[in-house]
Amino acid sequence: MAGIKSLAKDTAIYGISSILGRFLNWCLVPLYTIMFPAEEYGIVTYIYSIVALALIILTYGMETGFFRFANHERWKDPIQVYTTSLISLASTSSLFIIAVLLFLNPISAAMECGTHQSYVWMMAVAVAIDAFTAIPFAYLRYRKRPMRFACLRLVNIGLNICLNLFFILLCPWLWKEYPGLVAWFYDPGFGVGYIFLANLISSVVTLLMLFSEITGIHYSFNGKLLKDMLAYSFPLLILGFAGIMNQTIDKILYPILVPDPQEALTGLGIYGANYKIGIVMVMFIQAFRFAYEPFIFAQNKEKGNDKYQAYRDAMKYFVIFGLLIFLIVMFYLDILKYFISPKYFSGLQVVPIIMMAELFFGIFFNLSLWYKLNDKTVWGMWFSLLGLAITLILNILFVPRYGYIACAWAAFACYGVMMVTSYFVGKAKHPIGYETGRILSYFVIATAIYVTGMSVSTPWEYLTLALRTALLAIYIVIVIKRESLNPLAILKRRH
Repeated sequence: MAGIKSLAKDTAIYGISSILGRFLNWCLVPLYTIMFPAEEYGIVTYIYSIVALALIILTYGMETGFFRFANHERWKDPIQVYTTSLISLASTSSLFIIAVLLFLNPISAAMECGTHQSYVWMMAVAVAIDAFTAIPFAYLRYRKRPMRFACLRLVNIGLNICLNLFFILLCPWLWKEYPGLVAWFYDPGFGVGYIFLANLISSVVTLLMLFSEITGIHYSFNGKLLKDMLAYSFPLLILGFAGIMNQTIDKILYPILVPDPQEALTGLGIYGANYKIGIVMVMFIQAFRFAYEPFIFAQNKEKGNDKYQAYRDAMKYFVIFGLLIFLIVMFYLDILKYFISPKYFSGLQVVPIIMMAELFFGIFFNLSLWYKLNDKTVWGMWFSLLGLAITLILNILFVPRYGYIACAWAAFACYGVMMVTSYFVGKAKHPIGYETGRILSYFVIATAIYVTGMSVSTPWEYLTLALRTALLAIYIVIVIKRESLNPLAILKRRH
């Protein structure tokens, strides 16, 4: 139980930076949807989809590879693992920036940003920096320094938000009232480009803040170690590539699958804005992931079967809290929807589908421990490629006819199949003994409460919300009763 308590504590701390940070970024969505038309916000959605894909390629699974080899029985020096990873990522990130600058014209044309080449190079530099700093952040997690990790993340996010407010709200006002103050650097026609500029500045500042983690060590490069790490991480690159493609390919394909370019960007903007409402589930999964990867590799060193109990408990509580988050967002969607402009409300129907799809992905991530611990990461590659095939087929078949709602259902099907397939293969290859029946019972309970809550309708909105709150309380009480989840019991249980 001590391992689970440590995991819960670290998840909570990482969650401060991940959940609070993403929430603050989430609060920028109403700014974007009010200040920019849907087609311009569609450009932002499109470019960030490409950026997410580039980030996976540029980190090529080295984060997980670092944790595996820093805890590896054959490699006893974690600092050498760290510095070898740093040198590798620094080299590839630098080559990426050079390549983008050399081929800026054709890349910009291919991304349909020919008139806005600055968007492309700014995000190329930002994503290269973010890829490189992934290893120093992983090092902080390895050294169990979640507070410094959280502080650096929050500074990065806070700066990004302040710069967005400065460029998008304050500068236009100053341009109108006191043009002389900002005329030397501000261009009203740059529009959404200031979103990318704010991102770039934040990434550079974060790199500078990680100076002590990058320079305060003795560098030791080991070519054999790097070769082993790349062999381990390459399937994770394919896994990550296919995984991020599952998350972004709908947004990349959408302008291609919808014949009318204006309609395509407008629909993409609406879908992207509503996708942001469901990001709450992604926040939770990200916070859990930051704590879980170092946890599973450290826990694997333990002797006996108790480590499997820790894995079983982690899965069960992950599902319990994931379902709680789903219910909270759905029951208060009538309030949360105002985080975007009313002109985007037509896309609210995708929110429950996306949130459940992301929960499936979180469960899939939990299930991934069996092949990571056994150095069988190729299985993760096959699962993700299967999901990618489902995503591609469903988007190509149904997006031209049904629009962005087909994107949401494709994500649901993709992650659902990945989750189920990984469970059954893992059960045969490396059984953990998850409490499947108990976990499924929570899905049934949450579904019943969700259906009941969404069926509740009164002439008074506050009464409707109060009734839904009561249903949420019922779910929480059921969990507490079944799991003996009171503070004293948690502290004493299995001590």
